[in-house]
Parts: sequence; C-alpha cells; structure tokens
Amino acid sequence: MKYQQRDAAILLLADGTIFHGKSIGIPGKATGELCFNTGMTGYQEIFTDPSYFGQLMVTTNAHIGNYGVNRNEKESGSIKIAGLICRNFSFQHSRPDSDGNLFDYFKAQSLIAISDVDTRALTAYIRDHGAQNAIICTDETPIDELKSILMTVPDMKGLELASKVSTTEAYFYGNPEAKFRISALDLGIKENILRHLASRDCYIKVFPYNSSFADLKSFDPHGYFLSNGPGDPEPLPGVIALAKEIISRDLPLFGICLGHQLIGLANDVPTYKMFNGHRGINHPVFNVVTGKGEITSQNHGFAVERAAVEAHSELEITHLHLNDGTIAGMRMKNKPVFSVQYHPEASPGPNDSIYLFDAFVASLI
Repeated sequence: MKYQQRDAAILLLADGTIFHGKSIGIPGKATGELCFNTGMTGYQEIFTDPSYFGQLMVTTNAHIGNYGVNRNEKESGSIKIAGLICRNFSFQHSRPDSDGNLFDYFKAQSLIAISDVDTRALTAYIRDHGAQNAIICTDETPIDELKSILMTVPDMKGLELASKVSTTEAYFYGNPEAKFRISALDLGIKENILRHLASRDCYIKVFPYNSSFADLKSFDPHGYFLSNGPGDPEPLPGVIALAKEIISRDLPLFGICLGHQLIGLANDVPTYKMFNGHRGINHPVFNVVTGKGEITSQNHGFAVERAAVEAHSELEITHLHLNDGTIAGMRMKNKPVFSVQYHPEASPGPNDSIYLFDAFVASLI
C-alpha cells in the first residue's frame, strides 16, 4: 500500500485546549458540541442519526471505516454529525457486502473529519470537564481566527434543533392495509423506529415537528408517537402542548429520547442538561417493573429530573440507568402513556428492549 502524506489538523475546544491530528483529505472547518460515543461498531448508523445534529463526534473505537458503508445501515437520508474526530481512519475496507468506503461517503457530503487524535486522552478530558463546543480545522486557518469562529457557536442548552432535521412534509411508512395506524411526530426520527413499528402491523404517518394535534388526529390513528431528536427539549412549546393534549384525551402515547423528555415537560417535570451525556451501545439499565437488567443503546445530553418524577402523583419510574441513577424510563399510572430515555430500536446496539414496541402495540388494542 502506497504511503499517503496527510495534512496537519487541529481540534480547538472552547476552553482553549488543543488536540492535534491529521486531515483525512477533506479541507474545511466544522463546529459543534463535542461528544463521544463508546460503541465498538455501528459507526454509519451513528453518523446518520438525526439526534447527533450539531455535534462533533469523538469515536472511542480505535478503527473507523474498516468495514466501509452499506446502503441498508443508515438511520436517515444523510450524515447528521457536524464532524468526526477519530484515532485511525481506514481508507480501505474489507467487508464483502459493503457499498463503498467511508472516505467517499464523507467526501460526497463534505463531512470534515480528522484522525490520528489521542481519543483516549480526549474522551477522558470530556469526562472530566464536561461537554463543550469545539471546532475542527483541516485548512490551516490561524488559531486566533478559529477562536473567533468558536465564540459564535451557540450553546446546546436552550438550542432548538428539531426543526433542522424534521421532515417538511408528512409521509407514510409501512403497509396501508396494516391493522394499526400510528401518527408519529418527527423530531429527528430514526428509520429503525419506523421499521419496528411497521413490522408489528402498523401503518405510520410521519408528521413535521410543528404539526398540531388536529393534524395528527386527522389520520384517525390508534396511537401517537414522539420521536428522538437533537437539541434542548424546552424550546419546543408547541410539541409540549401537543403532548399535553394527547395525554388529556387518554390516548396511547409512546416517546423515545427527546420524545421522553417532552412527555416529562408536558407533565410539568423539568429537564436539565447533563454534564457529558450518555452515548454508546452498552449502557446498563434496571427495569424496575420486572427486576431485570437491560443493556441499551443511548444517545442523549438532556434528562428529566428524577426527584420531580418521584414526587409526581401521576408518574412512576419504570427504568433507571445503573451507572448514575438517572431516569431511563417512566409511565403514567392511569393513562396509556410511557416513554424511555434510551433507544429500544438500537441500530446500532443490543435488542434487549425491543419489547417496548410490543407494549406500545398492545396498548392500541
């Protein structure tokens, strides 16, 4: 294999810390909130997950790109991360059923990425100092200019991003002859959620993030779904009002990730920005109802306040994160409404929690 000379690249954090690396060959700059994912596989699903919109992704797995890309392993129509920081970037791949290499996939979408970064040190730094904005640069822009650019990047707290990734027009998914109809609000919905619902005899109409209850009700659905998505849930008053309306009518409602947080806000439960969030495919969760453990896929930087849920007369905790005790799931005591902070559809990740889709469909009967 011919040796490839690559240009120097840097990662500049908001607190002034600099990490050095190399460009993979796509010149430019990218900004966003810095986060890390501990998953050892599934990088294409991660890169196309709309919940990562506006974030610079640090992958803790040492090798990225080694099995190429596959058209069936995406969670949306395009790459959603703002940029990539990794240790080793593989320009060659060895997977027999891949459709191409990761470099061409990135180049076609102008995704800025840097490699040869000490990602172990970087991850430890984020864990110690918390999530913060950063900029990656592969075009030799002076540091002072990069600092000026970085100062204009908004904080994730208070940032509404669902509108950036939601569909602009309603669309249908699944078999029109299916037994159940679901109205799903797209806040950044992953394709595997739709696949799971469709495989359970559901026909789904996916609505834009700013749709009204009347819009969703016009499909005459058996149940309602609030999807995952990026950003802070608090700047979405319209969705909170929508969730309140669904809840007040005692209609079946299931929420995942951002949808979970919005169901909390609809019940007057505050949310807060976490120190560095949960992102990976091996997060341990305790099912309070069954007494069993689950290994889960997670991707979130906000959470609902546990004390507020515990004090709430109409809510109860169903799942807890075993690493830090944060709420991973909750349900309403006398209504067909429940939600989880993690991703039961996985992609990537384990299938321990796919029973939640069965529970949702059971609530429709």
